[in-house]
Amino acid sequence: MTLNHLKLQAGAGASPFRRRSRTPALLTTPSSGTTASSATIFASWAGLLVAAMAGTVLLYGVDTLFHPLPQTISELFQKFATGSVFFGAAILCVLKGQASPEERLPWWSFALGMALWATAVWYYAAVLWERAEVPYPSLADGFWLAFFPPSYAALYLLLRKRAASVPRGVWLDALVAGLGVGGAAAAVAFQSVLANTTGTALATATNLAYPVGDIGLLALVVTAITVTGWKASGAWRWIAPALLIFVVADCIFLVQVAQGTYTRGGILDLGWPVAALLVGLAAWRPEPRLPSVVRAGALNIVPAVFGSGALALLVTDHFVPLNPLALGLATASILVILARLYLTVLDNTRLLAESRHEAMTDSLTGLGNRRQLSADLAKHLDVLDPERPLMLTLFDLDGFKQYNDTFGHVAGDQLLGRLGARLSAVVEGHGVAYRTGGDEFCALWNRSETGEASAITVDAVAALSERGEGFTIGCSYGSVLLPNEATDPIEAERIADVRMYARKGSGRTSAGRQSSDVLLRALTERNSDLVVHLGGVAELACATAARLGVPEEDMEAVRQTALLHDVGKVAIPDEILSKPGSLDDPEWEFMKRHTLIGERIISAAPALAVVARSVRSTHERYAGGGYPDGLVGDEIPLIARIVAVCDAYDAMLTKRPYQHARSRSGAITELRRCSGTQFDPAVVEAFVDALEASPAREMPARGYAPASQAAGGPLTRPRPANRERMAV
Repeated sequence: MTLNHLKLQAGAGASPFRRRSRTPALLTTPSSGTTASSATIFASWAGLLVAAMAGTVLLYGVDTLFHPLPQTISELFQKFATGSVFFGAAILCVLKGQASPEERLPWWSFALGMALWATAVWYYAAVLWERAEVPYPSLADGFWLAFFPPSYAALYLLLRKRAASVPRGVWLDALVAGLGVGGAAAAVAFQSVLANTTGTALATATNLAYPVGDIGLLALVVTAITVTGWKASGAWRWIAPALLIFVVADCIFLVQVAQGTYTRGGILDLGWPVAALLVGLAAWRPEPRLPSVVRAGALNIVPAVFGSGALALLVTDHFVPLNPLALGLATASILVILARLYLTVLDNTRLLAESRHEAMTDSLTGLGNRRQLSADLAKHLDVLDPERPLMLTLFDLDGFKQYNDTFGHVAGDQLLGRLGARLSAVVEGHGVAYRTGGDEFCALWNRSETGEASAITVDAVAALSERGEGFTIGCSYGSVLLPNEATDPIEAERIADVRMYARKGSGRTSAGRQSSDVLLRALTERNSDLVVHLGGVAELACATAARLGVPEEDMEAVRQTALLHDVGKVAIPDEILSKPGSLDDPEWEFMKRHTLIGERIISAAPALAVVARSVRSTHERYAGGGYPDGLVGDEIPLIARIVAVCDAYDAMLTKRPYQHARSRSGAITELRRCSGTQFDPAVVEAFVDALEASPAREMPARGYAPASQAAGGPLTRPRPANRERMAV
């Protein structure tokens, strides 16, 4: 007798292979196109179908175990009960797919598998049951074996749909489990069938196809359980046990038949109809609209458990030879474990790198933090050459606390982000920028020559400065040369910190800085637009001074001179200062007094004596003929010569009543034309170098400014007699 004949007589009708489900309530979805009343009636009929299936299974089980039914009725149950339950499950799967468009293909694949199994059972019962010699393989075998492909497809499609977000590692764990269980099943079921298979090649292939199909289905089920978790909700809680019952019943049946130990009428015969009933319940029972796939914590041991099982099979083969299928599945399981280990190493390496990056990075600005700075200092100090030193500069913002208190912490964070980005852009190509905490920044860069290092420092100070209505952000800084002045990271930071606070003490909190702030505020109240011009001149002046090698301790005087060189204009009457047209001779002579007035105002603060002398000379000419003293060449203070060039450049970018704003290249050409007569040639070239090194310093063309108020080289009257001077 064939395996199929025995299976049918055992009531082993069709196999329960099914996928995700929804309740009859799903039949009321808009895609079904039925009305609410018809959907309710239809759902009721679906419930009656489930009840009929359950009653059939119950009655079939009672008759199989206790034989209370008459012989004729019992024989009908033996022939058609299992197929009927499978066919009912197929109907429910079709309805489920119709009600769930997004999962229609997997559910209809389940329905096809169920229908094929039911067809096989009914065909055998109607055509082959009474035959003395049953052909093997028969058409029924074709239907039974055809059950597996659509069932595989249904399970895979449904699993992929509902577990799309599961990590790769979980999928590999599931594959280990599936291959491990498949190997174990092959070692038992396939081994027994293989050992007892005789007959033609086609008969042998058919006999072996059954355990292969069951093993593949078992592997898929275990894989699905591993991915979804043992406590999966919805349809999975019905599908998983249904398929497990089906596979276990089928495998036990195959082994018993192969060994000649199968006895009809046992509890094993209930496995197939019970599995089909559970598939029907999976399609009929309600489930969450968006069921979540949860991987239980216990499944973390999956690779260890199933990997150990695969290893045990390989060890067993050394003593008791196993079939190639079992060995292949066990070997594949071990290989997947190795792939899982490799993936774990990659993930851990990535997580370690991310953790290190987070630990070394300031989250607000994206710059390195103090921990990163300490690590970089320790690394560089071990290999630094005094001939190729590094410069460590610490920056501390001035005015940030007041800004934070005025505009709020969110605005303060945004300001820090902007300043950090600017500092990073300035340092790029020269070194690395850091935010060491609060309002403190730091830069570590290569120091080639003094002028270039000073220029970068000035650029960094400008990057960490910002002015606006109601606030002024500046910064103090301190630098240390490595390894010339320090060979230890802690000592290096200490020296730079001391110098920074010394500069801060001589800066905004000093009498000189406070006095200049008061004067600048007075100038702002008189003409707020003028302060924008002064800020641009100060930035350009500091950059030029750095190119000329001006010591860092004199940079503050350069900055204050640039900011205050027009402070004397507070004494100029509005009718002169704001006159849009040409000035007459008396007005012009009065206007030229603003440098002397500025000197007197500034010199009232003893701490600004150097600044006062420089402001007096900002309108002298290098070749003579300027005012107020007619100084020549080096008689003019260097700071005044620097401010004169920067002031003229900024003025040429400003629209005048008698002259359009010039372009950047046009202004540079005019500066060079007047080099040696109006301006110091060395200062002009240093200015152009600084400007070209940082194109961002190009001042935007501003709108109209009165001729008397626009800052330029020597303040010139816009009349033909004075046109031999710079036309600014």
